[in-house]
Amino acid sequence: MSTTSKTAPDDSPGGREDQGLGDAGAQLSTAPRDEPVNLPGLGVIGWARWFWRQLTSMRVALLLLLLLSLGAIPGSLIPQSGSDASKVDDFRKAHKTLGPIYDKLGLFHVYSSVWFSAIYILLFISLIGCIVPRTWQFVGQLRSRPPAAPKRLTRLPAYTTWRTTADPEQVRTDALALLRRRRFRVHAVGDAVAAEKGYAREVGNLLFHIALIVLLVAFATGQLYKSDGTKLVVEGDGFSNSILQYDDFQSGNLFTNDDLVPFSFDLKDFKGTYELTGPNRGTPRTYEAKISYNKGAYGKEQTTTIQVNQPLDIDGAKVYLVSHGYAPVFTVRDGSGKVVFHDAVPLLPLDGNSTGSGVVKVMDGYKNPQGVSEQLGFQVFFLPTWGGKGSPMLSQFPGLLNPMIALNAYHGDLGVDSGIPQSVYQLDKSHMKEFKDSKGGLLKQQLTPGQTMTLPGGAGSITVDKDIKEWAGFEIVQESGGRWMLGGALAAIFGLAASLFIQRRRVWVRAVPGPDGVTVVEMAGLGRSESAKVPEELGDLAGLLYDQAPGAPDPSDDPSPSPDSPVVLAEGAEKQ
Repeated sequence: MSTTSKTAPDDSPGGREDQGLGDAGAQLSTAPRDEPVNLPGLGVIGWARWFWRQLTSMRVALLLLLLLSLGAIPGSLIPQSGSDASKVDDFRKAHKTLGPIYDKLGLFHVYSSVWFSAIYILLFISLIGCIVPRTWQFVGQLRSRPPAAPKRLTRLPAYTTWRTTADPEQVRTDALALLRRRRFRVHAVGDAVAAEKGYAREVGNLLFHIALIVLLVAFATGQLYKSDGTKLVVEGDGFSNSILQYDDFQSGNLFTNDDLVPFSFDLKDFKGTYELTGPNRGTPRTYEAKISYNKGAYGKEQTTTIQVNQPLDIDGAKVYLVSHGYAPVFTVRDGSGKVVFHDAVPLLPLDGNSTGSGVVKVMDGYKNPQGVSEQLGFQVFFLPTWGGKGSPMLSQFPGLLNPMIALNAYHGDLGVDSGIPQSVYQLDKSHMKEFKDSKGGLLKQQLTPGQTMTLPGGAGSITVDKDIKEWAGFEIVQESGGRWMLGGALAAIFGLAASLFIQRRRVWVRAVPGPDGVTVVEMAGLGRSESAKVPEELGDLAGLLYDQAPGAPDPSDDPSPSPDSPVVLAEGAEKQ
């Protein structure tokens, strides 16, 4: 048998139809075309919509979060002008090539740089763009009911069935009560019961992202309105919370002097205890600063003790105890015996045993034996525990067991009136002359508390008082948003845990009369993600429902034995 075909002329209807199909085939062809294809442009609105969708995607949000973390690394490794300008200057001097590059990249002020602020703001917008639509979607899910049961429950990953003599309506009623007790959202749809659980997973997901926004806002607020200052206070002296009182002070861009919390305090006593014996000899055991403080200008005086890592909180301003040292009291007299200086001089510790160094500067009131006004300077080297003659000039213990003070004396111009700032712990010797001893050498002497060093030529004397005071270094911090940051961090942890460990799942129970009039019960479960807990939970629920609707014998023509309890099939298996 053969088959023939005829070709219609080009002007016939069949020919025109074939030609149309050929044109359509040419349009669907993947072969390159000779003529260019002009596609319509997106336009400004289209590009804006595309950029917004990309920015608010979870992929971009995670990328921005990674960039923010990487951008914070140079802020931790490179000196920052906002925290230590002197280290930044030293870095520029030591690195002539890297310094200008870091300046152009803003690496000396990372957290206020343009690029870091851009990442920060884009991350903030991205998170909001992710959260808002998902929140509305989740609200819609909460207002809706669980979906009706699929037509074929055997296709679901977890499935079980059995026959029972109980009435179908009674089985569905029992299933509703059982699932409600297990905190499922349930409702009856036709011949089945639909239930859903695990909405806390999405709540945790939203909570995690909202917590990130709270952390970002709290961090930005804290940096903009933050203040951080240090103050060294000698026993018996005090401090008032004013910018002029600080030894060093830094603040955020939006912080003003009026934002300082009004308070004052006096250091009554400082006490430090140390290990006396053993391999840990000299290790600090306790540092305690006993103070009296007042809130506001007319607040009632209160007393408290500040310890390390136990700051005093005064209306949001935290006073930390951060350092400690000694402040011997010196009395300087001129040749006539007139006291021209009497004060405690704080000394900076040089090692863990509180070996101290400092300067006594007598700037006013002193006249040399010729009646000419001069200034005096004494270099001080202090050992709280001296090892005795022949021992190295280093303290053997941080406590005051055998204090000794070594002094070098100078006279002339200290340079304090030149207008150039200088450290109170260093002596500018460029315009100073050394006092000479009887042998023509530099006048230096080792004193114990209560002893006096006499200056040559009737120039006066300097005495170390028996009372050696101690000083404490305090750091006063005002930082708003700290509690919000703590709350955001905790919320982020709980939200992340909920999104990782809680599973969204659905359960359906169908009860219908079989061909022989016996009720057939079907149960199936479905999870948003694969998990072994869905079959386990379905088996538990099926066992409880089976106790209320026990199994009935199978039909006589069914060769399979009657099950004693329902069997859960997983991974889409169908019961034969």
